[in-house]
Amino acid sequence: FQLRLRAVQLGLRVVQLLLGFGDALERYTQKKSLENLASHLALQADRVWVKRNGAEELIPFGELRESDLVVVRAGSAVPVDGVVEGGSASVNESSMTGEPMGVLRSRGASVYAGTVVEAGEIHVRPTSLGKDTRMQQIVRFIEQSEQMKAGIQGRFEKLADKAVPFTFGLAALVWLCTRSLTRASSVLLVDYSCALRLATPLAILAAMDEGVKHRVMVKGGRFLEALSSVDTVVFDKTGTLTQSRPEVARVIPAEGYDEDFVLRLSACLEEHFPHPVARAVVHGAERRNLRHEEEHTEVEYVVAHGIASQWRGKRVLLGSRHYLSQDEGVDVSSMDAVVEELSREGYSLLYLALDGRLAGLIAMEDPLRPESAALVEKLRCMGVKHVLMLTGDDVRTASAVAGRLGITEFRAQVLPEDKARVVQELRSGGRVVLMIGDGINDSPALSAANVGVAISDGAAIAREIADITIAAENLFELVALRRIAQGLMSRINSNYRFVIGFNGSLIGLGVAGVLAPATSAMMHNLSTLGISLRSMTNLIDSSETTRLLES
Repeated sequence: FQLRLRAVQLGLRVVQLLLGFGDALERYTQKKSLENLASHLALQADRVWVKRNGAEELIPFGELRESDLVVVRAGSAVPVDGVVEGGSASVNESSMTGEPMGVLRSRGASVYAGTVVEAGEIHVRPTSLGKDTRMQQIVRFIEQSEQMKAGIQGRFEKLADKAVPFTFGLAALVWLCTRSLTRASSVLLVDYSCALRLATPLAILAAMDEGVKHRVMVKGGRFLEALSSVDTVVFDKTGTLTQSRPEVARVIPAEGYDEDFVLRLSACLEEHFPHPVARAVVHGAERRNLRHEEEHTEVEYVVAHGIASQWRGKRVLLGSRHYLSQDEGVDVSSMDAVVEELSREGYSLLYLALDGRLAGLIAMEDPLRPESAALVEKLRCMGVKHVLMLTGDDVRTASAVAGRLGITEFRAQVLPEDKARVVQELRSGGRVVLMIGDGINDSPALSAANVGVAISDGAAIAREIADITIAAENLFELVALRRIAQGLMSRINSNYRFVIGFNGSLIGLGVAGVLAPATSAMMHNLSTLGISLRSMTNLIDSSETTRLLES
């Protein structure tokens, strides 16, 4: 029995060594994640073009002053937070808002460091430089959030530590009262901490391994513990609830035209450009098997507005309402009722005009993931009381998407720090928050949440910052993980009750002289072995989860 006791003690030390190695690995991973974050968000701009005294100069970034006018051309990142003083450009702000489509930025508009000019040229007056930029503020926020998460110990390990002096104290008390070494040894041979320290980490490791089988990677047991009590889930919209890939949803021809003509001619013009909307129009025509011959003249691209060309001797225009109506004088009022309805439903619109007359509309959408609505409903059935959607999109689009998903709470036009602020407010209100996202712009909120979940095909930095990563193919992996987490906590609590009850009974019977020390030790070791084996069994029915994912 002494050999058995020593074997159990050796096993305990091995488990403690593994847990210590795991903690060290987690701290190392966290440090590398923050270093990678800084690397990903760094501007990598050693030199910048500025206008001084009417001439352009290439200067070192460190010499840039707030009085300078920074020149940013197509393909370049904006190196500073600032205000556009001249020019116009289509700027990709996905690093800030998560939305993939470029937005027009002209005189008077604000731009942020780290965003990218896709087409055009702008002259930017800096408002903040270096460490004061919004992107660097995001880095500092994440570092602070991660430090707050570090160093938390499980309550069951604390209980196991407290059980050791209790055991020795009880043995001493028994010996003082009975003067019987046999009865005192019965207490020492039946130890609470042994089973607690073995069963709990084994249950956690088994749960993490079970998560891997469901294509979920969890970085630590404390995140499963937090997930089991989550009552609020915050979703990023683009790339999480949606597929982050614009598609043609509807084609509405004006009087005298048909859908195929509108889409075919639009695809004929858009095939010359690589941006997401252009690809979506071309793919929309391909899905309808529409062939579009080259019958137009040279295509003129108007930055962030649209396209102009000649088709069979007629001037053809494709682009925004502002471009056709304000810049080109095309009357688009004939379809105002349709436009209002489509805008209310959250669609983005392209206008096509031929020879100064409106020919039709193309309604674009970022399609929802097929499982998104069912996932929201399933989470509510599993005890999640609040579901919130965050997006950099406008209010009308956000409202339409939220309505289709059955989400009643949403925030629109939010920047990365706004998302993190929302999460912090929810936590301050006593809620346990899970944040799920996929982009660089989601990283602050992922870090601020009790549990941050990233999608496997999202930005690398989001996966590194997040506490949990799930497969991109089906968000129902989140449901499987929630069940694993709840099952884990139920198992740990039942293990705790069994350890206290069973070992307490053995100690009581040993002190009373009913059980010999050898018998108590044997039953204690067998129960520790049994509860450890139970802790390594599956927590959820794999076949049930498979049916859920397939449905």
